[in-house]
Amino acid sequence: MKIIASIIVVLLLLSGGALWFLAGGSLNEYVKSQIETVGTQVTEQAVTVKAVDIKLTSGAGSILGINLANPKTYSQPNAFSLGEMTLDINLESLTSSPIIIDAIVIKSPQAFVQFTETGGSNIQDILDAIERNTPKTDTSVEEPASSAKEPKIKVSKIILAGTALTIDLSAFGNKEHSATLPDITLNNVGGDEGLPASQLGSEIVKQALSNIWKQAKATQKKKLVDSAKDKLKEKAKKKLTDLFG
Repeated sequence: MKIIASIIVVLLLLSGGALWFLAGGSLNEYVKSQIETVGTQVTEQAVTVKAVDIKLTSGAGSILGINLANPKTYSQPNAFSLGEMTLDINLESLTSSPIIIDAIVIKSPQAFVQFTETGGSNIQDILDAIERNTPKTDTSVEEPASSAKEPKIKVSKIILAGTALTIDLSAFGNKEHSATLPDITLNNVGGDEGLPASQLGSEIVKQALSNIWKQAKATQKKKLVDSAKDKLKEKAKKKLTDLFG
């Protein structure tokens, strides 16, 4: 979902990896490998990428076919996937700090949220994993020389365009429901000073999945309330039929 996933990690590694290998002919393969490797480590679920195409001379790039697998205890193979992610790098910022990515647009995102009887979900499990595996930043501690060389990056705007959301409420005796979410916009990710590339992805994924999780819970509540109302109506109708024929 650094979806995201960030994905979220996904988003970080796209930007971070590209900026680490400005002159490398293997840039696309490097970015693909890093998204898959680090994304899997941070989310504790398999992250796969179909293709990467970074054009640094024009400050543009795209990543195709990103999938974030579900934990094995859930029914669907993927928790989050997207068709294409594009980014617009601010070329003028490449020689300054932080490096700025003007916009990341996530196209055709799909999220599958399966609730458990206790109110948890696959998305919550992945968010917990990201929290466990993301280094905590302590501004009072001086960074070692090696990490000081890592560029800081900020993303001005991230748009998840029309996420196709599927919610599985079978744990509550209900069914699957589908909805298209309004566009989700994340602003100033990384803050004014930016974050190291190794941390930005996790932050992006966490924010993106947290927004999806929030909307999924709201949809869950509405669907369960509507279902309860329908059952009450059916009971009332049956009683009237029994009484009056």
